[in-house]
Amino acid sequence: MTGRHADKVVASVAEALAPLRDGMTILVGGFGLSGNPEALIRGVIERGVRDLTIVSNNAGNLGKGLALWLKAGIVRKVICSYIGNNDDLHTRMASGEIAVEITPQGTLAERMRAAGAGIPAFYTPTGVGTEVERGKPTQEFDGRRYLLERALHGDVALVRAHKADRFGNLRFWRTARNFNPVMATAAKLTLVECDHLVELGAIDPDDVHLSGIHVHRIVHVPEHENAFEYRTVRKRP
Repeated sequence: MTGRHADKVVASVAEALAPLRDGMTILVGGFGLSGNPEALIRGVIERGVRDLTIVSNNAGNLGKGLALWLKAGIVRKVICSYIGNNDDLHTRMASGEIAVEITPQGTLAERMRAAGAGIPAFYTPTGVGTEVERGKPTQEFDGRRYLLERALHGDVALVRAHKADRFGNLRFWRTARNFNPVMATAAKLTLVECDHLVELGAIDPDDVHLSGIHVHRIVHVPEHENAFEYRTVRKRP
């Protein structure tokens, strides 16, 4: 491949993360620990960037995932939909070390989808009459009040895919798809960590979950921890 369709595969995590700078807003795929770009998350710490704003469903848990960034002290703000039992985030939010913006989960996804679609803002009924509404414009449509939410853009998206070809067409693994596709479309630069790297044409077009037009760099990482937060199994009969 040549020109703008050149091979997007890079040799290492460090090379993939070379464009990162202090103060960036980074969108990180994953729901809890499912679908986390584990190697890229570790690589950001090694890169040494700081003062980051991260956008994630819940910014890690049980000391893993994005909790590594919290512990490393490289985050100044978190935009998320859920804190739950993420003690690393609870502690730093309470101390004022990190600013936290809570956004309803569907609104968080839609804000990024809007960014990728070139939509600057949208109205939603979610959060009307709650703390979510504070400071936001509202409008009534057909007798119901809605609040205005702005699109959420990122400088960089870190994405985990199950399979990628060299142009960046991606296929995700079941629930690990979660926020990864919309984050890829909402960022200026999308970096992909893939489990399996295949040649062009190996992924059936009907199986492509995200077009390679949204992807800029790919690094092949075949080994992952794939940590479970809480493993629950039924007893055998």
